[in-house]
Amino acid sequence: MTIGFIGVGVMGEPMCRNLITRSAETVLVFDRVPEPVDRLVTVGAEAAASIAEVGERCEVVLLSLPGGPELEAVAADLVAAMGGGSVVVDLTTAPVDLTRRLAGQARERGVGWVDAPVARTREAAEAGTLAVMVGGDEAVIERVRPLLATFGTDISVCGPVGCGQIAKILNNYVLFQNVVALGEAITIARRSGMDPARLIEVIGTGSGDSFALRNHATRAMLPGDFPLKAFSADYARKDLSYGLQLAAEAGVEVPGAELADRLLKAASDAGHGDEYWPTLLRIIDT
Repeated sequence: MTIGFIGVGVMGEPMCRNLITRSAETVLVFDRVPEPVDRLVTVGAEAAASIAEVGERCEVVLLSLPGGPELEAVAADLVAAMGGGSVVVDLTTAPVDLTRRLAGQARERGVGWVDAPVARTREAAEAGTLAVMVGGDEAVIERVRPLLATFGTDISVCGPVGCGQIAKILNNYVLFQNVVALGEAITIARRSGMDPARLIEVIGTGSGDSFALRNHATRAMLPGDFPLKAFSADYARKDLSYGLQLAAEAGVEVPGAELADRLLKAASDAGHGDEYWPTLLRIIDT
């Protein structure tokens, strides 16, 4: 097969690299930024001149885009160029209603749609150990599973189209609130006379342990390391907005998520919007 990959940014580039190096397929890559495409060409990719070229040449096209607006813009040109029986695999984190609408439009043209947003860190994307949360027709999912396995070790089938997005959005929804709690605990410990690093070590042996503690608290919040070109506070707030939208549609009051949103907004307003999103600690500890 010829596989397309559109969107090779912070997460897309390492995912695409693993797809290239761990599969026997021809991989055709498109991005509006040339530098990551050039790097991928050095490991075996072909560069496409347009979205339409990807659609015309590829049986399966993977998308890794910043969010809903970008997904909607790309999908229109892509699906119009794809042939019947081809499949879009959307790795973007995007609104559920948009995902279902785009999947319906693709279906009208005989094109399958799988939503497969990913979780974990950029390091996991580099290592090929992402969690992939998948929604769609099970037969179509099984068709693309070997491609997902090139960059994901935990592939969870969540239900029909849109359910992958629901799972990913709510995964991040829980993560963001966990990091808020960790930021509060670190700040309280420091101001109360306990070494925050020792606190996190102790919590890690108890029932408060979590992925967020072992990664976000230990590797970012304690050392105060919030790099650029990582999953930023602005992107985190975008993802959280999708969770708040789901909550509103479900009629659920969510004060914890609203607090996380306020902290992320405050971080952005203070000039930290491009920094790795646990930078919200800066706002808690002021």
